[in-house]
Amino acid sequence: MTHPVEITFVETATDKLGEHQGRIAIIVGPDARLPSGLPRATREAALRALDSKAGKALKPGAALELAYPAGMAAEALQLVMLPPKATSAEARKAGASIGAKLGKTHTLVLAGARKQAADIALGIALRAYEFSVYQTREDQEDDTQKPRVTFMAKDPETLARAAKDGAAVAEGVFFTRDLINEPANVLTTSDFADRLKAMEEIGLTVEVLDEDELAKLGMRALLAVGQGSESPSKVVVMRWNGGGDEAPLALVGKGVVFDTGGISIKPAAGMEEMTMDMGGAGVVAGVMRTLALRRAKANVVGLVGLVENMPDGRAQRPGDIVKSMKGDTIEVINTDAEGRLVLADVLWYAQTRFEPAAIVDLATLTGAVIIALGHDNAGVFANDDKLAESILSAAGSEGEGAWRLPLGDAYDKLIKSRLADMKNTGGRAAGSITAAQFLQRFIRKDQPWAHIDIAGVALPPSATDLAPKGATGWGVMTLDRLVRDRFEPK
Repeated sequence: MTHPVEITFVETATDKLGEHQGRIAIIVGPDARLPSGLPRATREAALRALDSKAGKALKPGAALELAYPAGMAAEALQLVMLPPKATSAEARKAGASIGAKLGKTHTLVLAGARKQAADIALGIALRAYEFSVYQTREDQEDDTQKPRVTFMAKDPETLARAAKDGAAVAEGVFFTRDLINEPANVLTTSDFADRLKAMEEIGLTVEVLDEDELAKLGMRALLAVGQGSESPSKVVVMRWNGGGDEAPLALVGKGVVFDTGGISIKPAAGMEEMTMDMGGAGVVAGVMRTLALRRAKANVVGLVGLVENMPDGRAQRPGDIVKSMKGDTIEVINTDAEGRLVLADVLWYAQTRFEPAAIVDLATLTGAVIIALGHDNAGVFANDDKLAESILSAAGSEGEGAWRLPLGDAYDKLIKSRLADMKNTGGRAAGSITAAQFLQRFIRKDQPWAHIDIAGVALPPSATDLAPKGATGWGVMTLDRLVRDRFEPK
């Protein structure tokens, strides 16, 4: 697993700034106040830069860089703008500006008495992520080439305690990013399950259900998706019991480790990115890791359906009719609308076994949500206004974009089938909504439920504020915040 950069917290001491041989990042405000200890030539250059047109145009979290500052051993001096009353999101962007430039050296961060220092540290960790396990480089095994960060602050012990939960979040986000970035020949359904089983070492209770057990439970919809693959289908149940006797929050994730589309095969262009179709399961796994690492005072169960959708002589066909665990029959119109078949059985199982207080599922479910919301927002659907509001509030607090989309009877009519209880797609119109309507058919009456379509945010085409190009880990921070705000005691 990729681990966040090592950050050490120490008391501010600026008397030897000129001797530091790596990078130096200074958090500055609109007043352009700089710490003591800077050589005169460097101070003058920094003040001049901050007074320039570019310096005055700096937005919160943005930075200017002076290469090889005069009178200093440092290779670069980074001036990071952050107003005293900046938001957490702005503080994380400031940290991300530092994290994006770490390289393979030792970075010194001067944050003074900033109240947002823990968020700055989290931003550094999140943006410094690098998935390079398959890149052959001369420096890859050289520990001296790994980046290090020394964070100077007025009260380092208090800051270290405040940053501890952020470190757990970063671990969860990194776990999710690693899973999504892995190629499908490595992250098979069995390998995925093994990685989740290994989290028993951090306190989770993990159970892996194999195909025979799934067949006994009646999960024929899920099994039909994977029947054309050599990789066996599985359901993994992860439990964190940190609360009392209250019913758990259930998190359900779609885990299609590779999606060819099946018999309804996808176009070749871009199919390599279908390694990310297990993104929902990846997020659930990352959240469960975070909750265990920070010892959350809540009961949460994470369930993921792990399958591979391949074309084969045994693969399901358009026109097949399968029976779900609930007992409803489903006409398969398009084998590329497979994720909802996986989720249907896992959602029903989660409700019948755990009687959850609320249930949230996550999936890279539809391309339609990208047409609707682009790559800046996940689509949120819910049968419960309070749950929807809690998710949107949590996403807003963590700087992760989310937007609520509607459900309704008119959309539900689009998935009626002539031959079965329902069909698995309603056509192109309102594609993300009809997919959510399909899932809602597997939610019990009066069961609070939300579905989050993360197809647009799991693997965007370019870098984001807190992540390099590649998997973002969207949702780990949002769902961790949801647990804190709604399911842990105040």
